[in-house]
Amino acid sequence: MANELGKRYQCVTCGTVVLCTKAGEGSATCCEKDMALQDARRLPSSD
Repeated sequence: MANELGKRYQCVTCGTVVLCTKAGEGSATCCEKDMALQDARRLPSSD
């Protein structure tokens, strides 16, 4: 799995969050496990 520029990854074990600033091959790891891609956050409505 390649890291995607601008995406956030979160460790399922300790909760650490990282922001990918340079795309590339490989995967983000923490606590000896691959980090999960974090879901996009909803923006507040501008009504």
